[in-house]
Amino acid sequence: MRKKIVAGNWKMNKTLQEGVALATELKDILAAEKPNCEVIIGTPFIHLATLSELLKDSVIAVSAENCANKASGAYTGEVSAAMVKSTGAEYVILGHSERREYYHETPEILKEKVDLALENGLKVIFCIGESEAERDNNQQEAVCKAELAGSVFHLTPEQWKNIVIAYEPIWAIGTGKTATAEQAEEIHAYIRKCVAEVYGAEMADETSILYGGSCKASNAPELFSKPDIDGGLIGGASLKAPDFKGIIDAWK
Repeated sequence: MRKKIVAGNWKMNKTLQEGVALATELKDILAAEKPNCEVIIGTPFIHLATLSELLKDSVIAVSAENCANKASGAYTGEVSAAMVKSTGAEYVILGHSERREYYHETPEILKEKVDLALENGLKVIFCIGESEAERDNNQQEAVCKAELAGSVFHLTPEQWKNIVIAYEPIWAIGTGKTATAEQAEEIHAYIRKCVAEVYGAEMADETSILYGGSCKASNAPELFSKPDIDGGLIGGASLKAPDFKGIIDAWK
C-alpha cells in the first residue's frame, strides 16, 4: 500500500519562535486526534533542529525545503544534505518551481541534490509541474516527463523507494487557481505511467504522488478521492494549524 501524505511547505515564513508555536499547536491537535495519513512539515533551515527535537515522539515528520548540491566545502551560506540529516529531519523538498525559477536550479543541479540527499539517508519530495504557457500549449505531460528524466530517473529501484513525487502546476501555486480534480488526476495517472515505464508497474503503484497548487480544506476531499492522488504538498494553508488540519482530515 502506498503512503497517503499531507506535507506542509512553510517557505520563507515564521520566525523560530513562531515556528515552534505552530508546530506545538499541530502536535497537540494531532495527538488528540490521530491522522489517517503521514504528516510532514517542511520548514526553513533554522527551524529544523529545534522542531525535530520537539516532534520526535509525535506523528509529524520534519523536512527541509532545500539542500546544497555540494557535499561540503567553501560554499558560504549553503546547507548540505549531511547537515540537514544531522538535525533529525527525515525529508527534503527538491525541485520546487520557486527554486527552479528564482535560483536557476537546472535538472543537473537537482540531480546532484537528489543524489546527495539519498546518500545521506534523507527521503526526497521531488516537485515537477508546468507553467501556464506550457499548459496552454498542452505540454504538461512532456514537461513533467522531462523533469523526471532530468533529475530522478537515473536512480536505482532501491533508491526510488525513498522518492515522493509532488505534481505542482506552476500556474496554481499561490494564485488561488487550482487544477480541477479531473485535470490533476489525469496528470497524476500519466506520471505514474512514466514511473512504471522506468521502474515497473509494481514500483509505480507504490510511489506516492502528491498534488500541490492551492490545495485547501474545501477542495482536498475531492482531489484526494482520485485514485492516483496520494495527498498534497501544501503551501499557504500549512501556516495555520486549523487550515492544515482541515486538509489532513480529508483522509478521514
